[in-house]
Amino acid sequence: MPVRITDIREVTKAISSPIRNAYIDFSKMTTSLVAVVTNVQRDGRPVVGYGFNSNGRYGQGGLIRERFAPRVLEAEPASLVDATGDNLDPDRVWSAMMTNEKPGGHGDRSVAVGTIDMAVWDAVAKIAGKPLFRLLAERHGVVADPRVFVYAAGGYYYPGKDDSALCAEMRSYLDRGYTVVKLKIGGEPIDVDRRRIEAVLREIGPRARLAVDANGRFDLETAIAYAKMLRDYNLFWYEEAGDPLDYRLQAALADFYPGPMATGENLFSHQDARNLIRHGGMRPDRDWLQFDCALSYGLCEYLRTLRMLKDAGWSWKRCIPHGGHQMSLAIAAGLGLGGNESYPDVFQPYGGFPDGTLVKDSVVTLPELPGIGFEGKSDLYAEMRTLAA
Repeated sequence: MPVRITDIREVTKAISSPIRNAYIDFSKMTTSLVAVVTNVQRDGRPVVGYGFNSNGRYGQGGLIRERFAPRVLEAEPASLVDATGDNLDPDRVWSAMMTNEKPGGHGDRSVAVGTIDMAVWDAVAKIAGKPLFRLLAERHGVVADPRVFVYAAGGYYYPGKDDSALCAEMRSYLDRGYTVVKLKIGGEPIDVDRRRIEAVLREIGPRARLAVDANGRFDLETAIAYAKMLRDYNLFWYEEAGDPLDYRLQAALADFYPGPMATGENLFSHQDARNLIRHGGMRPDRDWLQFDCALSYGLCEYLRTLRMLKDAGWSWKRCIPHGGHQMSLAIAAGLGLGGNESYPDVFQPYGGFPDGTLVKDSVVTLPELPGIGFEGKSDLYAEMRTLAA
């Protein structure tokens, strides 16, 4: 019997927290959790693919339930499978979701599609009986490497959190095996942020590198002022200084900040990514690209972004996706990206790694689990299993 999708289910989950960055607080943050149910049986149960959207963008239950899931379920089943008929074709499923959608206007639509797309790829790899990272490597002629660089994203502004508590947080990341940590900036005056940066640098010493993230808060004048301050330190990167679509601001910063810069997590299509490369002054010898497939129409679109980067002379090693989720971790291992973000303490259970995965010198080794590997993370799989019951 040809493979088919029998159901797509969504539930909106709270991932609220009192933390804040320079732009938003997370007190009312949500995520969409999706299950794509197939008619393929393994051990007497249907194969189910799972997906969820990255933190920082709210759950998209309305769009998923009202537009994108119905289009897939109403499509002719044969139009969604690969040439063998034995597995789903993610690109065909993606095309079904985008039926009757005009170009442009990405926004929340890209998050809804990316969430379902994640679940589809999880199902495809499970049906194939392989970890997603190995499936991707085979399809793209890449030698898979289960070892992936990760850094610890934290350093949020938190009510009552003084410098000593901030330093204790950063020290805990080093104790867990990280050698690169990230701090939020832009949510307090520049002198306060300088004090916080220096406190963290004293704490981590030569054991680790520090990255800073402004979450797109600054106008050009403020971004330059911070660049002049930050260049006094040997930072891993200066991230998302201004509005993600202000390419001129990003390009202007290169005249004031010679060190590595990073951006891209809030660009939601390969066209937006191409405009960043064309007009953002990004330097392929030192800067980092943070496009997040879960926020930008999924892996099908991310592959188009990667092809664009290759044509533009960029190495995929310069890509370290935002989001801290296992989908990007699998892509990094399968396609040879530069690494992946990690959230050791926040946005749980959706961040992190399968149980028992250790960080050593800021590197994790992916286990050989079918699909994306969600089933290996017990707290996350407990949420997913409920949706698929």
